[in-house]
Amino acid sequence: MRQSELFTRTRREAPKDETSKNAELLVRGGFTEKIMAGVYALLPLGLRAHQKIEAIIRDEMNAFGGQEILMPSLHPKENWEKTGRWGTYDSLFRFLSYYSKIEYALGPTHEEIVVPLVQKQNLSYKDFPVAVYQIQTKFRDEKRAKSGLLRGREFSMKDLYSFHTSEEDLDRYYERAKEAYRKIFQRVGLGHVTYVTFASGGSFSKYSHEFQTLTMAGEDVIYICDKCDVAVNREILEDVGKSCPECKNTSLREEKAVEVGNVFKLKTKYSSPFGLKFKDEKGEEKEVIMGCYGIGLTRLLGTIAEVHHDDKGLVWPESVAPFRVHLIRLGEDEGVRKVADEAYEELQKKGIEVLYDDRDASAGEKLNDADLLGMPYRVVVSVKTIEKKSVEVKKRDEMDARLRKLSDVVQECL
Repeated sequence: MRQSELFTRTRREAPKDETSKNAELLVRGGFTEKIMAGVYALLPLGLRAHQKIEAIIRDEMNAFGGQEILMPSLHPKENWEKTGRWGTYDSLFRFLSYYSKIEYALGPTHEEIVVPLVQKQNLSYKDFPVAVYQIQTKFRDEKRAKSGLLRGREFSMKDLYSFHTSEEDLDRYYERAKEAYRKIFQRVGLGHVTYVTFASGGSFSKYSHEFQTLTMAGEDVIYICDKCDVAVNREILEDVGKSCPECKNTSLREEKAVEVGNVFKLKTKYSSPFGLKFKDEKGEEKEVIMGCYGIGLTRLLGTIAEVHHDDKGLVWPESVAPFRVHLIRLGEDEGVRKVADEAYEELQKKGIEVLYDDRDASAGEKLNDADLLGMPYRVVVSVKTIEKKSVEVKKRDEMDARLRKLSDVVQECL
């Protein structure tokens, strides 16, 4: 993409009403735009990064048996009354239709929709386990939206729901889900700072598991067992005797973190209110057992920005960067323009995603913008480089630039 055609602009100053680093950098770079507290628009560069995250999540969800669907955001009141959550879910957006005087909710989660949906399929015990997931917009009436993209009122989320005929089958699937989550966070560049964290299981399980990423911007406090590479959420630390639930180690390291994913064993908490049952091989009716598994994509985007930045701007992991290469033309010399245009075509021909800064702007502005936007590779074409029949290439996370032949750069960036 030619940067001259990009309708968004970078900003020198951070927005006055943003205190979190993720919002500051993503807004300054033109990745996102704040609409109101807790609500952000994804602009072209931000949407590209979001789509990369989506693709990774879809890949891993499909790999362990998830089938993608898309459920509505608009929910009927009666479904939420069946589970008893209409009057108890504290962040539920509720409203009255102007025309029909019927009450509705905007979905913060989808247990109340997915259970009756699966129920209508009249599944046999032979059809289980079943797992369905979606990537969809959620709405939560947060008392205080804060920390940029880390806590919003409207956000995108992947939620998967699994259905089983036995707790043993749920346990097996649950462990596979945890492994899939580990792969996802590794692939998006957060594996080295993300811990499987023991948390409250609510009224239906001893524990749930959160995936917590270390960052000072996080709202949670976790205690890490370096022997097992797992953590405990502060909310249950007393319940586990201030020790690791796996090895009983009491030397735990305290860190701030943000929850980027979670997995729950729901058991029959939501299947029971709807009467979701199956007949086993003996013809006896039994309740379906459930699990649920969530990842907040918008929050994940913000978390990546919190973890991967320096004092100049963002430092995108290659797997989720909007573009792999930021090609920069310095100067309006005809020879420079010709070489830069050829480099742009050659990189694209090889399937390399390129943001080409062909703007009529100063070298300082272009180089500062490149640091702010944070693409993995910066390739510069200037009078000095073409005199040496080369281009200057620099990785965003490295200090030194070097002269290379374009063909070598293409191979490096593939």
